Amino acid sequence: MLIVGAGLSGLGAAYYLQKHHPARSYALLESRQATGGTWDLFRYPGVRSDSDLHTFAYEFQPWLHGPSIARAADILAYLRQTAAEHGIARKVRLQHRVVAASWSSAAAVWTVDIERLDTGRREQMHCRWLFCAAGYYRHERGYVPHFESVARFQGQIVHPQHWPAPLEWAGKQVLVIGSGATAVTLVPALAADAAHVTMLQRTPSYVLSVPSTDPLARALRQLLPPRWAHALLRRKNIALARAIWRLCRRHPQRARQLIRWLNRRALPAGYPVEQDFNPPYAPWDQRLCVVPDGDLFKAISAGKASVVTDHVAGFTARGVLLASGRELAADIVVMATGLNLQLLGAMQLRVDGAAVDLSSKVVFKGMMLDGVPNFAFAVGYTNASWTLKIGLLCTHFCRLLSHMDRQGHAICRAELPSSDMPTRPLLDFGAGYVRRALAQLPRQGLQAPWAMPTDYQRDAKLLRRGPVQDPCLHFGPPGPWPASLTQATAAPSSVKAGRMRAAPRRLREPP
Repeated sequence: MLIVGAGLSGLGAAYYLQKHHPARSYALLESRQATGGTWDLFRYPGVRSDSDLHTFAYEFQPWLHGPSIARAADILAYLRQTAAEHGIARKVRLQHRVVAASWSSAAAVWTVDIERLDTGRREQMHCRWLFCAAGYYRHERGYVPHFESVARFQGQIVHPQHWPAPLEWAGKQVLVIGSGATAVTLVPALAADAAHVTMLQRTPSYVLSVPSTDPLARALRQLLPPRWAHALLRRKNIALARAIWRLCRRHPQRARQLIRWLNRRALPAGYPVEQDFNPPYAPWDQRLCVVPDGDLFKAISAGKASVVTDHVAGFTARGVLLASGRELAADIVVMATGLNLQLLGAMQLRVDGAAVDLSSKVVFKGMMLDGVPNFAFAVGYTNASWTLKIGLLCTHFCRLLSHMDRQGHAICRAELPSSDMPTRPLLDFGAGYVRRALAQLPRQGLQAPWAMPTDYQRDAKLLRRGPVQDPCLHFGPPGPWPASLTQATAAPSSVKAGRMRAAPRRLREPP
């Protein structure tokens, strides 16, 4: 099996695979120069989780690094420690970018085209199963909307996804354009040293203050073994997050009033909460933004930061001109304007010579595509910790492999019950980066197993305890492992002191 991506999802998939199927050979292909995925990519000030680490961490690896709302550096250290402890790190092949993959039904084999970013060479690898854990957004470039007269601006413009290491903002006027999770993280982090930071938003977001440290976590860690404490905290936080989400969806007006009341308490008397913290949509139509210990509100209260709700009319030499006619002066403009979605790491799939059009596919149990054999992928929750869904998907995937082993199957393919089955967009989420990409994404059905639930309890029932077999799931016998592949060599690499070392190895037939 080949796993594409060595971030949170890929490392988790590797753990579950080697735990439940230790006889299977596998490798992780990672295009970056280091493991960690998102947490290795983002380097902007203050970058942190916006989910608690007791649910964002793996179920099998207790979070022991302190605050439950954690910094990127701590999360990255946790991921790499996990990979090292479980022997996953030596399975990773860095700077291997998967360009395309082609399935042969006759041989029951994927042929995977790889670009070696360290040498510039093209290589091929072969596997029975292909598991894509590349996330769902494009690492190479963040989203920047078109603004008039950007060239006029004489200051510096940066994007959080490509933060320049030598950037100096101390004592300067900083303008952050955006109102999402990245913006509310950046503003208090920059405000500590900047002369002033302004967050310019077109539309407000729901912002909720949460404690960075869970008092119960400290108590449980003193009383219980780490795994027991982690399990209890995880269950408590799953239930709490689920309750908040259900409140927002079932009683949106009450949830809106509660969040605004909390915002008023955290901000100076007379602050225009109705203008700057009152979104026109219901809570959880888009993801709630969390601020640990109310750091954003503290920066505003201290006069180090401010929020402006207006539209950008264009750029001037000194800053940004607003639709209201006001000019916001800035030395540095940070475009916290969002992500570009890109499913499957932009790899091109073919099945028996025919190109796979993702927009025409429907997702089966949130992990397979109809008509694409022996292919799985991992996408986490948008309304809860990403890792909760990854753990469930990987558990179910390993159950599927066990079923195939018992029955002697080598091929697994999901097929629609009918070609005219009603479908809907893959992600029921109002964020701009989702809306911009929906036309290029697969779709989901209206009910299980073709729907993608956003409720952890429902998913746990389906993926952990529900049957693996399904009338829409078709299996086939092993195909002949091609003789030409038996003698092929791959170039597995080990990581030592940050360098790649290749060693030829005979390619074994996967179980």
